[in-house]
Amino acid sequence: MKKIPISLLIAIGLGVTLCAQTAGLDGEWILAQDVFGNTLYRRLTLKVDARTLSGTINRQTIEGTTTGSAVHFVARGEQSTDEFDGVLENGALSGTLVHTQSDDPKTSRSTWTARRAPSRQPGPPARHEFVPSVFHRQFSAATPPVLHVWPGDSVHTMTVDAAGMDEKGAARVLGGNPQTGPFYVETAMPGDVLTVKLTRVRLNRDWAISDDAMMSRATDSDLAVKMKDGGKTVRWKLDRQHGVGTPEVAGERLKNFSVPLRPMLGCIAVAPGFAQAPVGTGDSGRFGGNMDFNEIVEGTTVYLPVGQPGALLYVGDGHAAQGDGELNGNALETSMEVEFTVDVVRARSIATPRVDSATHIMTVGLGGTLEDGLRAATGGLSQWLEQDYALTPSEIAIVLGSSVEYTIGEVADRNVGVGAKLRKDRLTALQR
Repeated sequence: MKKIPISLLIAIGLGVTLCAQTAGLDGEWILAQDVFGNTLYRRLTLKVDARTLSGTINRQTIEGTTTGSAVHFVARGEQSTDEFDGVLENGALSGTLVHTQSDDPKTSRSTWTARRAPSRQPGPPARHEFVPSVFHRQFSAATPPVLHVWPGDSVHTMTVDAAGMDEKGAARVLGGNPQTGPFYVETAMPGDVLTVKLTRVRLNRDWAISDDAMMSRATDSDLAVKMKDGGKTVRWKLDRQHGVGTPEVAGERLKNFSVPLRPMLGCIAVAPGFAQAPVGTGDSGRFGGNMDFNEIVEGTTVYLPVGQPGALLYVGDGHAAQGDGELNGNALETSMEVEFTVDVVRARSIATPRVDSATHIMTVGLGGTLEDGLRAATGGLSQWLEQDYALTPSEIAIVLGSSVEYTIGEVADRNVGVGAKLRKDRLTALQR
């Protein structure tokens, strides 16, 4: 029997060791980079072929090498280069990053880590019953999640009203649109889109509160003078059986006045993204928030751009009914029973929150003025037509110029909200 040289055995053993080490790199990772004390999260995918390393950071291509448990890879952009060095130890990656701008000879250094992205366990989607005990007054990535769920899972829960009162009228928290959540959606990463299908938005008590004033954005000088003594609380009786609301105390002229009930969520949001401070629950932005868009009702699906790992979904600010604009500053504020199903759209960029109903696709434009909100809503709807229907700018102008509908969603808070709506029957002729 011929003896195998010791040098060859060592080489074979070393090769097996290296393969075992590098085999642990293939797949998806959650990359966390320290940027001046803030953590930037991105999705990292790696593939090892011999000692060659390839993959992506979000949608940016990387290339590099491996040596034992050490890794080196580079991400090149149009204006910058990021060079990563690290080591695989105990199933996690960590190391240093050198950032170089093409127009600046100086470099900056930071640290990074990466952990394995979770893999979905086999089995059907789950339905979770969640009874909240704490409610939050900020949309924040720092708030620990109350529940971890997977794409396809549903959650059945409840919300308090804008003043912090629950379905029994008990004060549970200070007012200001307290939120239920946040819910951590596994696999959701910055650069993705979270979809939230509202399968149940139902009243769980028989009264609501509003007031008798109007927001200054919607009043001229004469009307503002006439409204100067407004601002008193109006309590409403909610007839859930017949689906109508009436003021509990009404004068002769309003004694027969009633409004149809259309339960909705004033707030639905994900945690704001990288380097953004927590946002109060009376505010709104690209992440959603206090949009007060009265089309966010049972049966609709809301799309929100993910800014943090897990998205961190918040829901709250139930309204029994609301006119366009939330003109009084308060709609018919009430607590709510809510059920929703979540999903994740990978690597999709959207400029504004989106809402999909049985009849319309809609975008919510938010800004400091009506013009800003109009521009954002129009831009968001145009992006939707470009992404899903591959329309050119000229074709988008033809479709929207003939068919768009606008709604003033919100004038009560810092941001004005404008809804841009397009009927789905106008889309049936378009090649998706």
